[in-house]
Amino acid sequence: MAYSHFSIDEIKIKFQIQIIADLKLFEDVNCYNVPETLLNTLEDNIPLALAIDTEKARSEFIIAPILAEYRKLFKDKLSLFSGIDFNIEPENGLSGVCDFIISYSKEQLYIDTPVIILVEAKNNKIKDGIPQCIAEMIAAQKFNAKQKNEINAIYGIVTTGSLWRFFKLFNKEIYIDQDEYHIKDLKKIFGILVSIEEAIQG
Repeated sequence: MAYSHFSIDEIKIKFQIQIIADLKLFEDVNCYNVPETLLNTLEDNIPLALAIDTEKARSEFIIAPILAEYRKLFKDKLSLFSGIDFNIEPENGLSGVCDFIISYSKEQLYIDTPVIILVEAKNNKIKDGIPQCIAEMIAAQKFNAKQKNEINAIYGIVTTGSLWRFFKLFNKEIYIDQDEYHIKDLKKIFGILVSIEEAIQG
């Protein structure tokens, strides 16, 4: 079993996780003035990604530039990993390749302190990516516990590139933001990402 093979019910039973949905987790988060360089990049990239309309195109032309700019903003605090093996508890299904992991460490050679998990939605359906994202978030939580990293919460994102949905894992509870944010609201999306970094550093 791997991250992508889980269902919500399996996660709830296997890991004793409580799902808390229909919350407005980031309603009060302010928009962030996105760097002009990213806006210019996405102005060209988004139409191209949507025209190609594959997961790979959306990943390369929309998601990766946004995360790279986010990491650049906090380059002394965050590192970014893409398409990396993250095998934490293979015997419990917590193994496989993660689309993106953001670590609360500037160490770029290896994952040190995973804090944000991002999953590319399969078949352009946010809902289909939620179980995988939650499973990877649980793995990140277990990793930090074993490494004695003092991280209170793990955050998750499932995105099609066009739509972004956010999650939070705290102890044994998964909080699901009821809102989806469109790429047209990039300033809000970036504001949420910045607020997560601020929450992590306490």
